[in-house]
Amino acid sequence: MQRPLALFLLLTAAACGDDGSSGPDAQGPDGNNHPPNPSGLGPAPVALGSSTDTTAAGSYAIIAKTGITNVTGSLITGGNLGLSPAAASFVTGFAPVADASGMFATSVAVAPPGKIYASNYTAPTPSNLTTAVLAMQTAYTDAAGRSDPDFVNFHSGDLGGQTLAPGVYKFGTGVTIPTDVTFSGGANDTWILQVSNDVDLSASKRVILAGGADAKNIVWQVAGKVTVHANAHLEGVVLCKTGITLQTMATVRGRLFAQTLVAIDNNAITVP
Repeated sequence: MQRPLALFLLLTAAACGDDGSSGPDAQGPDGNNHPPNPSGLGPAPVALGSSTDTTAAGSYAIIAKTGITNVTGSLITGGNLGLSPAAASFVTGFAPVADASGMFATSVAVAPPGKIYASNYTAPTPSNLTTAVLAMQTAYTDAAGRSDPDFVNFHSGDLGGQTLAPGVYKFGTGVTIPTDVTFSGGANDTWILQVSNDVDLSASKRVILAGGADAKNIVWQVAGKVTVHANAHLEGVVLCKTGITLQTMATVRGRLFAQTLVAIDNNAITVP
């Protein structure tokens, strides 16, 4: 990291009253320096796999295990929907049209070439989904297991009005976003947020990217539930141990991976 950026982060932390957190050049709790990405600042990326391989998490915009529900409207762009081990009957509100092969379905709510896959469709879909769900869970475990965080309980989990530099953020409680929050960094910089409880993004508030930061490099690893309230906007890949809920007209640039239910309602979800 260049010295001007390190100094900027130090001054930013001091100005914000950051207690107990440290910049990416600082030593962590174990006394080791945090290694940057080869081409950017922050932790090594969380691998999701190929965007064209339906056995990889990277080919999906939404993965869930117990259900994917849509109240009305919605448009998912840039990825597939996958549900397993629950059956296709637990994908609701998409008016799916089964393909003649029986391996997938299509929907006006899922932009081509995106498809809907469920565990009771024709082989090889069931086994492909089993592998994709395991990949999702592996990504969650990877993100949760990153040690030596750069920031611990940053602003006590209240991210409203804050600017987040690249790094690993560990929260012992939940995270609230009552006003806009900014992720500031370059196109190759990375962020992992390890949250032991819930994430709540208030109505009409936004996650903002600055300096070329890319949503694909922001990972929300959340042990509790994630709620994006009406007309709010979220950026990043959500790896959620429990459920994800998007309220009316909320938007996401990223992916929604839940180990239970993903519930949406007239939302736009775009894979970066």
